[in-house]
Amino acid sequence: MSPDSRTPLLSRWALAGLASLGAACSPLPLQPSAAPQQVAAAAEAAPTATPCPQNLAPIARCLSGQDSAGAYYLIAMPQQWNGRLVLHAHGGPALGAPKPERSVEDLERWAIMVRAGYAWAGSTFRQGGVEVRAAAEDTERLRQIFVQHVALPQRTILHGQSWGASVAAKGAEMFQTTAGGKRPYDAVLLTSGVLAGGTRSYDFRTDLRVVYQYLCNNHPRPTETAYPLNIGLPRDAAMTQADLQARLTECLALNKPVAERTPEQQRRVKTLVDVIRIPASSLQGHMNWATFHYRDVVQHRTGGASPFGNRGVVYKGSPDDAALNASVLRYRADADAVARFAQDTDLSGRIPVPVLTVKGVDDPTAFVELDAAFKTTMERGGSAERLVQTFTQHNTHSYLSDPTYPTLLSALLRWVDDGVKPTPENIARQCADREAEFGKGCAFVPGYVPAALNMRVADRDRP
Repeated sequence: MSPDSRTPLLSRWALAGLASLGAACSPLPLQPSAAPQQVAAAAEAAPTATPCPQNLAPIARCLSGQDSAGAYYLIAMPQQWNGRLVLHAHGGPALGAPKPERSVEDLERWAIMVRAGYAWAGSTFRQGGVEVRAAAEDTERLRQIFVQHVALPQRTILHGQSWGASVAAKGAEMFQTTAGGKRPYDAVLLTSGVLAGGTRSYDFRTDLRVVYQYLCNNHPRPTETAYPLNIGLPRDAAMTQADLQARLTECLALNKPVAERTPEQQRRVKTLVDVIRIPASSLQGHMNWATFHYRDVVQHRTGGASPFGNRGVVYKGSPDDAALNASVLRYRADADAVARFAQDTDLSGRIPVPVLTVKGVDDPTAFVELDAAFKTTMERGGSAERLVQTFTQHNTHSYLSDPTYPTLLSALLRWVDDGVKPTPENIARQCADREAEFGKGCAFVPGYVPAALNMRVADRDRP
């Protein structure tokens, strides 16, 4: 992920968020993939008053707590509340136990929504790691806490960022009615989203891992016990992120300016950039994902087998593609693991409310072709008319600009309240009008259409 220079906070988050088209078929009638679910209405404790982050303290009051499943959460209520709630699903995901500081950092990053008059609520989720359905349940539980203990919003917008966009989309599919028969969410906003499902979105990280090993041969080293690279790491491996960074520094010298790298290091970096088609600034973050998050998926989500593979991939862009394709390690994804991972992370496209997306066309982490895959998913799920996609000229992932998000929220609400479906052209004009209030930063590209995902990431054999 490229560092976002907007604030020091966002720079810290630039590496934290570390994401094909299926066969065409006729649209299906709108129906959930299973019966609509509900989070059990447990007797949740009321949140307690807590100090707001410094950037919001003058204009809002904040509440925090820990829900019955163990997730921490934070709520911000602006003094001039417009009656609408933004329910936030964060990116990442982080590994390890949840920490309340996570929601504080999320609120600081998305303070523009509170400044624009929206209540904001975000959960840390009950656990770390790549588990989408559980995170969607935690987000819905937080909505219930808000309604039970804080206020009844006129409208609720479900917002997902990065990996959290898949959480929000999955939640909109899972939770379509409340116990009272109403819709829990009125609309969905997906920003910089990882939206091709887990069985497609991470293919390029498998490619990165094997091509890196072909070039560098130090992860693992020849003196270490070999293991299948598509498991990330063995369960008991003691490697840390600092250890991995040291190996990347040894082979690629990513911590040095290009001019200070050896010719061989420059050649390796260029090969990875040209073959995997990601910027050099993203290599470290994506290698972290292909190592530690892959291990989390295999060991904790898919029964010890890997859902990731690269059989059938034809790699292109290296100085010697024939040698690369002849020598690179090949792995076939385990069919049962793929099925388990798909059940948790893949999307049906059966979302019954308006969905608005935004993505920088040069997003270095969740690249823009993922949105083409999501459009196909929504078409196959019978929800094409409920989707509007927008794109901007930004080359960042964690945050685009202050005026972008209030513009999108307003467009969604007008769609819900008045039935006026937005267009990318209208959104671009509306954003320009909002710069006087929220500052410069509009960069919508109304005519942009992303290419298919397989134009960016090579097709492969699948079980």
